[in-house]
Amino acid sequence: MELRYEKTTNKSFEDAITSITEALKERKFGVLWQLNFKDKMAEHGVDFPHNFAVLEVCNPQKANEVLTAHLDMGYFLPCKVVVYEKDGITRIGTAKPKILMSMAGYDDLDHIAVEVEEILRDAIDNAV
Repeated sequence: MELRYEKTTNKSFEDAITSITEALKERKFGVLWQLNFKDKMAEHGVDFPHNFAVLEVCNPQKANEVLTAHLDMGYFLPCKVVVYEKDGITRIGTAKPKILMSMAGYDDLDHIAVEVEEILRDAIDNAV
């Protein structure tokens, strides 16, 4: 069972970030925060050689549904979408919400996890 969903793209690192951000927005997901590891490491004197960005993304209605049902599910929110370069290829991916939420053992959240995973997969597919 693969924990992540990932696609490669011919887009540059920066273009891939723009593309996934737009694709998420079209699906009512916003980027709450973005971290570029290469830049952050450089601030601390560490030469991290890879372009690697983490976007924390959220759909407020879905998050409200999850947190209202089980507040401790906040450990899994917001969802993360990653854009990075490896071996000269740009990749966009996410951890699968269905697998993450299943780890908590709340069967009543399965339908939300499946829906969110489908939306994220669709956004990634559209962004590449």
